[in-house]
Amino acid sequence: MFKEISNKNDFPKMEEEILEWWEKEDIFKQSILNRNKNEEFVFYDGPPFATGLPHYGHLLAGTIKDIIPRYQTMKGKLAHRRFGWDCHGLPIEALAQEALNLAGAPAIKDLGIDKFNEQCRSMVSTYVRDWEKTVNRMGRWVDFENDYKTMDPDFMESIWWVFSQLWDQGRIYKAHRIMPYSWKLNTPLSNFEAGRNYQDVQDPAITVKIRLIDFEIQNVDALVWTTTPWTLPANLAVCVGSEIDYVVVQDKKDNSIFLLAQARLQAYYKNADDFKILKSLKGEKLKGIQYKPIFDDYKSHTNAFVILVDSFVSTDDGTGIVHMAPAYGEDDYRICRQSNIDIVDPLNEDCVFTEEISWLKDKFCKDADKEIISLLKTNDQLVHQSTIQHSYPFCERTDTPLIYRAIDAWYVRVEDLREKMINHNNQVHWMPGHVGEKRFSNWLSDAKDWNISRNRFWGSCIPIWINEDDDNDMICIKSIEQLEELSGQKINDLHKHYVDKIIIEMDNKTYRRTPEVLDCWFESGSMPYAQNHYPFKNKVNFEENFPADFIAEGLDQTRGWFYTLTVLSAALFNKPAFKNVVVNGLVLAEDGLKMSKRLKNYPDPTEIINKYGADSLRLYLINSPVVRAESLRFSEEGVKHALRHLLLPWWNAYSFFITYANVDNWSPNKIITNKTNLLDKWIQSSLARLENKVSEAMDSYNLQSAVKPFVAFIEDLTNWYIRRSRRRFWKAEDDNDKLEAYSTLYEILLGLCKIAAPFTPFIAENIYKNLKTNEMPVSVHLCDFPSFKESERDLILEAQMSLVISAVEQGRALRTEYKLKNRQPLSRLFIVCKDEKLLSNIQELEILILDELNVKTVEFSTDSSSLATLHAKPNFKNLGPKLGPLMKDASKIINSLSIDDISLISNNKTIDINLGGRLVTLSSDDIDIIYKPKTGLAVGIDGELVIGLDTELTDELINEGLAREFVNKVQAIRKDLDLQVTDRIIINYDSSSEVERAIEKYMQYIKSETLAVNCEKYNDDDNSNPRDINGHTCFIKIMKNS
Repeated sequence: MFKEISNKNDFPKMEEEILEWWEKEDIFKQSILNRNKNEEFVFYDGPPFATGLPHYGHLLAGTIKDIIPRYQTMKGKLAHRRFGWDCHGLPIEALAQEALNLAGAPAIKDLGIDKFNEQCRSMVSTYVRDWEKTVNRMGRWVDFENDYKTMDPDFMESIWWVFSQLWDQGRIYKAHRIMPYSWKLNTPLSNFEAGRNYQDVQDPAITVKIRLIDFEIQNVDALVWTTTPWTLPANLAVCVGSEIDYVVVQDKKDNSIFLLAQARLQAYYKNADDFKILKSLKGEKLKGIQYKPIFDDYKSHTNAFVILVDSFVSTDDGTGIVHMAPAYGEDDYRICRQSNIDIVDPLNEDCVFTEEISWLKDKFCKDADKEIISLLKTNDQLVHQSTIQHSYPFCERTDTPLIYRAIDAWYVRVEDLREKMINHNNQVHWMPGHVGEKRFSNWLSDAKDWNISRNRFWGSCIPIWINEDDDNDMICIKSIEQLEELSGQKINDLHKHYVDKIIIEMDNKTYRRTPEVLDCWFESGSMPYAQNHYPFKNKVNFEENFPADFIAEGLDQTRGWFYTLTVLSAALFNKPAFKNVVVNGLVLAEDGLKMSKRLKNYPDPTEIINKYGADSLRLYLINSPVVRAESLRFSEEGVKHALRHLLLPWWNAYSFFITYANVDNWSPNKIITNKTNLLDKWIQSSLARLENKVSEAMDSYNLQSAVKPFVAFIEDLTNWYIRRSRRRFWKAEDDNDKLEAYSTLYEILLGLCKIAAPFTPFIAENIYKNLKTNEMPVSVHLCDFPSFKESERDLILEAQMSLVISAVEQGRALRTEYKLKNRQPLSRLFIVCKDEKLLSNIQELEILILDELNVKTVEFSTDSSSLATLHAKPNFKNLGPKLGPLMKDASKIINSLSIDDISLISNNKTIDINLGGRLVTLSSDDIDIIYKPKTGLAVGIDGELVIGLDTELTDELINEGLAREFVNKVQAIRKDLDLQVTDRIIINYDSSSEVERAIEKYMQYIKSETLAVNCEKYNDDDNSNPRDINGHTCFIKIMKNS
């Protein structure tokens, strides 16, 4: 006997019970130990920040990271799943600053870096338990006990080793460059970090005039355009293009004389009559001309306030003369340095003006725009003012605009690795492919040297000690042992507030550590090595299993983790870091906007899991384009749909089996292996096809394609196989056919559990536990994944059944269209197909069609003329653009096409028509074929099949229809009363004479179908709850037979 189950399953409760059982039996650990001596399947889990609760993006990525290793484990691989935590960086620091009520870096230093860092350490685990609870509740198996943390000394020591390898290759250097700078966090960022949060902003766009000195024409003002007025106090030069044509024009309105690019005249003058050109010259001729400073703060600056020339200048916007503040622009910096103009930077670390610009002192740079514009007006230097909207980079952590400024920072030389990285990328299997072939490849081809230093506090320290007296004399530390040896101190912690105190005295020289910490992306890119404490431990095992077989993260990681993994593996090992990668898209709110706690535009993930179960959520996420790097608008209805249309039908099929197997005392020791029933053979072949499709898709990491076949199979199992086989389970005698049906459905349900286990681990486990024998593994997740065998497929039978199902679906559609209930028998069904072989295949399964469509006979033919008249109509959407004015004549010809011509078209052949001497070939895409059914018939077309129903109802058919309808109502009442399938009943009814006659005529059928021992007409004044039976009112009472 199988354990009794209810068809009204509480899926979330069931999942909680499975979780408890998994933990009690240690099933995850067993799944690892069972494969301990097998080939490894290496999976890298990118470490999340434990600074907030998991959201749908995490649940999606976690589900992908769970499905693939589960599948590979069932395929016989050893798949360790070690969880990791990103403990360093700005997210943790932000929490600590909030807890300590600190505004910025100066406040942290005043408090003490040691106190601040220890606050960070204490807060790393704030959300760890919440993460573990949610990850476990989603059914994801992952090793939390053996997790890695980026703040552990072993991990940090491996980071130093990675850094030292780059140092030994000459890839580490320090430079003063223009970098995106987060003023809120007081640190520079890398270029790829700056590209992760662009927002549309409005900025002032102003044109300023600067007076040229000693130009051949007197009183000439060069026009300079900028969208960053706050940089004008630091202006040290302007730049023109050498080959650009410039003009000196006199404004006829006020006689002002301006210099600007000729191509930009129309932007400033609507009419040519408004100005007079005094001189034309190439930009090269302007080189070296001096001008009066816009402001006087740096008027004595050496080599400044001169016109420079460079090819980067364009005439796409502005005036063709570019304002240069070398502290705040990459080209500005480059060109001014080439001209020996030293930079000036009047901003402090908070991007607030210092006393160098006394009239703006203590004002945040971007807030200074208004004051600067006002002074320009006062000084009669402002020519034009407007506002532009453009996309601008914001700090991803603080959501504040970044400032590009000259910063001293440490870099990894990457640009010479481009070709190597592209070659490595070509060896990686990307899902979807276009992300790797285009997006990531394009990013690699333009890879810039990587800024890896941060002016922060809580992170892995840059392991460089610098001679106090010689900045060029440096020591790169590779290990704790080396630092202990050089410093003579015992090292227990590698964080800043410890190692900054360590001084190296060597050869009468004193070395102190450079103060910066490493970008946390450097740590995540090093995780393959650092999680193994490589090369200090696990050296052989790591090298034998590198690169990873699989990784997965979101699309944004093409400029994040995927990139840093690729850079470091190329530099260190000259190979890719991973072989296969699944890239998911963004999970958005249902309105298409980013999910926002403030807007409350999405349901809480915990509530969704508690309401529908994790299996439903997993299915919904995986069976969507989001696993192919496209965006998903999250919908609760989508989760509900997955439950109702996939899990519930599967559960109902299982419930059906358990109910009747227990009634008949059927057990797996009664299995019949050789099946003779065509339905059994077909569903077994369908299961083999499912095994094949799922395996092929999973082996190519195509999760959506792996899930889609489940939808079709569940439909075939419940709405075709079980429905067509019900009577085989119901019948009283235990003949061979009944035993074959039990054997087949048992094997199908058991096989389906194994195939679905990686995707829906809870329901698969629950069903498997009840179906398994003592000889089978205790858990479905300890089983092998079913291996597809071609011999298990019956392709001919599958094709036959597909045609039959197609014919039945078309027949059902006709019944719906003509309002003919499925329970109403009809006399005839017509099936027409010009392909005699296909027709013969359908004819072999005639008995299924008869029963399914509730018809008395089926007539097969290759000629549809007896069913309907055919008429052709032009497809204007297709033909209109091709024929243009000839369309009118074509319509007349098409409307009058012969039956033979229409027949050719319907068989996907072409015909030619003559349109005023022009021969035009018509195909089935150009013509719509209309079937006009003959009287008394309902006709429809589905591909190569023409289906017809005889709609005429005889008295005999009407009576049978009433009897069937009566049975349906009785069965509904049985269900409402929650009767067992074996319970016998007594039926009393009251209805019209027509219904009474029908019941009397089909009494034996009614008793057999409803398990009624008696069915009698009664007269009772209590005629409550009337039922409709094809337009007749009927009162039905049933009671259990004692």
